[in-house]
Amino acid sequence: MQILVDTSIWIDFFKKGEKSLKLDDLLVDDRVVINDIILAELIPVLHLKKQFTIIDLLKNVVFYPLAIDWNQIIEWQTMCLNSGINGIGIPDLLITQNAVQNNFPVYSLDKHFRTLSKISGLQLFE
Repeated sequence: MQILVDTSIWIDFFKKGEKSLKLDDLLVDDRVVINDIILAELIPVLHLKKQFTIIDLLKNVVFYPLAIDWNQIIEWQTMCLNSGINGIGIPDLLITQNAVQNNFPVYSLDKHFRTLSKISGLQLFE
């Protein structure tokens, strides 16, 4: 099973945090996927730090394009707001949608995904 690895895990990985070993294993097993949003969050900072080798490596991770269903995004955001859940950003909703559409669990340190899993059918990798 492939895993959509969120920005928060990549940042932890680059800092050699506690989640690094699990991501190491996923990379070795060729189970990691990524999308445009995650790349857009990571690459500018890596570029500023002149981490071009890491950028090239990220661009070689299996990539799944976004097929945005704005009606679904609006529905999920409305459900969150009706439940008193504020602060779920559009990028997290789009990452959730991409994962659900492709049947990938999301690996993340971001608590928003736990919330989104309750309304969207999103699977989490822990």
